[in-house]
Amino acid sequence: MILTTRIIQRRSSLGRVRGLIRSMLKPSKSPALKGMIMRRIMLVFQTLGVVFGDVGTSPLYTFSVMFSKAPVEGNEDVLGALSLVLYTLILIPLIKYVLIVLWANDDGEGGTFALYSLICRHAKASLLPDQLPSDARISSFRLKLPSPELERSLKIKERLETSLTMKKLLLMLVLAGTSMVIADGVVTPAMSVISAVSGLKIGVSAVTQEHVVMISVAFLLVLFSVQKYGTSKVGLIVGPALFIWFCSLGGIGIYNLVKYDTRVLRGFNPVYIYYFFKRNSTNAWYSLGGCLLCATGSEAMFADLCYFSVRSVQLTFVFLVLPCLVLGYLGQAAYLMANHGDTTQAFFSSVPSGAFWPVFLIANVAALIASRAMTTATFSCIKQSTSLGCFPRLKIIHTSRKFMGQIYIPVVNWFLLALTLVLVCNISSIYEIGNAYGIAELGVMMMSTVLVTLVMLLIWQIHILIVLSFAIIFLGLELTFFSSVLWSVGDGSWIILVFAVVTFLIMYIWNYGSKLKYETEVKQKMSMDLLRELGPNLGTVRAPGIGLLYNELAKGVPEIFGHFLTTLPAVHSMIIFVCIKYVPVPVVPQNERFLFRRVCPKSYHIFRCVARYGYKDVRKENHQTFEQLLIESLEKFIHREAQERSLESDGDKDSDSEEHSLSKVLIAPNGGVYSLGVPLLADFKDTTKSFSEASTSDEQSETPTDPSIFDAQKNLEKELFFIRKAKECGVVYLLGHGNIRARKDSWFIKKLVINYFYAFLRKNCRREVANLSISHSQLMQVSMTYMV
Repeated sequence: MILTTRIIQRRSSLGRVRGLIRSMLKPSKSPALKGMIMRRIMLVFQTLGVVFGDVGTSPLYTFSVMFSKAPVEGNEDVLGALSLVLYTLILIPLIKYVLIVLWANDDGEGGTFALYSLICRHAKASLLPDQLPSDARISSFRLKLPSPELERSLKIKERLETSLTMKKLLLMLVLAGTSMVIADGVVTPAMSVISAVSGLKIGVSAVTQEHVVMISVAFLLVLFSVQKYGTSKVGLIVGPALFIWFCSLGGIGIYNLVKYDTRVLRGFNPVYIYYFFKRNSTNAWYSLGGCLLCATGSEAMFADLCYFSVRSVQLTFVFLVLPCLVLGYLGQAAYLMANHGDTTQAFFSSVPSGAFWPVFLIANVAALIASRAMTTATFSCIKQSTSLGCFPRLKIIHTSRKFMGQIYIPVVNWFLLALTLVLVCNISSIYEIGNAYGIAELGVMMMSTVLVTLVMLLIWQIHILIVLSFAIIFLGLELTFFSSVLWSVGDGSWIILVFAVVTFLIMYIWNYGSKLKYETEVKQKMSMDLLRELGPNLGTVRAPGIGLLYNELAKGVPEIFGHFLTTLPAVHSMIIFVCIKYVPVPVVPQNERFLFRRVCPKSYHIFRCVARYGYKDVRKENHQTFEQLLIESLEKFIHREAQERSLESDGDKDSDSEEHSLSKVLIAPNGGVYSLGVPLLADFKDTTKSFSEASTSDEQSETPTDPSIFDAQKNLEKELFFIRKAKECGVVYLLGHGNIRARKDSWFIKKLVINYFYAFLRKNCRREVANLSISHSQLMQVSMTYMV
């Protein structure tokens, strides 16, 4: 009886186990769970395909470039070079970038301009004088001021805000780093593709260097042609390919370790670096430029951070990318221990003969992926610099509806292609291209080190010994590498330096001209007393409709408005000065997009609207959507203004100080506090009804007996009715093009920069309102020239 009971219990438990196994093996019926699993798989492949392509292809050429400067004379040389590579991988990609620099992101955005934006948000370091106190009240600002206890941080902040020289120096560092990133976008495709295609000379003896160049050109044409299809689409295709590439690196490394020599594991002992320099001295110093190539792509990891989280990038690098790279380099070193003279194609020579062609194919795919990753990082840097006023505006195409950071810039894409083809055709040797590669990489690395050091001092506020250790170790290491690559700059890599300098000058001239133009418009803005003297009709006829006058002033009435008044026979019954402004945050919430205030008394019907965007924001709205959002926000602003009778009386008294009016605070009906200047649309879901709707819902309540309240409600209803009628009559976009020219008594260099270089850039850049796709029937333009 007892035995029977145990058998039944055991069978029932086995039945439960079988049922659990069947439920696990049975496809899930939950669409949400399936979607979550698929999204995670897609994220893994996209992370590999976008972030780690550049650093993953470095084993193709690192040892070859190193030993071209310091030929192998014995096993100790191989161990010394291997030890250099291993500790460069540990120090720069792992410790510096993955464990430190990635945490200096700006709400998930990486790159030199993200660091600059982060610094500008905590200290007024921007040279453009369009900052408003209300910008700090944007919810995504997340400003954490330095604590008063840390005197060092406060002194740095004060010094940075009061010194024009420090601001210019900071901007020049950022522009230099960005120009090196753009130069990296030229040299990475050239180096990756030509080194991968060079493997043909190992597999087919009849292939010459000319054949390698022609095939590389064809590959590059295909690469840049598919760039427009977006990161998410291509990332799903190339992600599995790059996963196979990393597995191949690890597998080939293990094979070579077992077949040739496991003594290369002694390369983890750093004493072999000392022996390497002791034996080779100058040649070992020359080889540092090639050693740095193992860390190429480190800056791309940071620049491409906008697509993925910090944790996903860190885990993927530590548990997949780094082990496979280390095994790959160990395997090549083991092969070279037995074949000292075979260093020109160290990677492909170490591949087993039976696996050569599959590895060659996947190596070329990985090279194309690496090139694409760096091009994507270049797009991100240019968009950030454009948003912060440091690069001419270009057409930007958003390639993904789900991920707003995935962009494509056609002009930059074809420009990079042209320069890459010039580099490949004129400098076909991977040794010379490798030296140019090192210059571009080290330039941006050093700038990132300086900016992250400033972030540590100003924002992180960590111990001074840690900050000094970071700056001394990494900046000293990078300067040592930089001295090596500069010594060989005459072999053709000077082309990259020239390109970086030209890019730097373009960005600096654009920022200088934009700053000069803005300051001139601020000085020459219209007087409020003059507008009051003109009266509500502004000295002309007020025709029904809304006129949106676009200008770059965040406060004040632009002088170009006077040209509209003197040129046009009539102006619209409602005028709104619209300023599209980028603030130093990645994203501005939609309900805090528009900032309104009155410019004149109510009878004038003139408003100012500052449309604020973050440097990561996507501007996809057309003119109809933009008009609707703007008018809705204006109505919310008027409702809010009418909630306090004291504020309504202040609205009739216009003040020249916009900062004073923007700093007022109201108490929301739900008990929250918000700024008058920042229309929080979510707070007015129940408080933005028209007067007629409010009176219907309040029939059972007592009628207000205070005449002033009744008059306020009547005036509110009248003004809202006026806005709706003006909107029905149509919206016209009034564009004021303000040009600047240097005065006759200016210096020759200033005349050259302003009258020719900046004028050329401004003439050929994309207009600010081009994204709205405004029809010509709704567009009116007036130009004006300022003498500076």
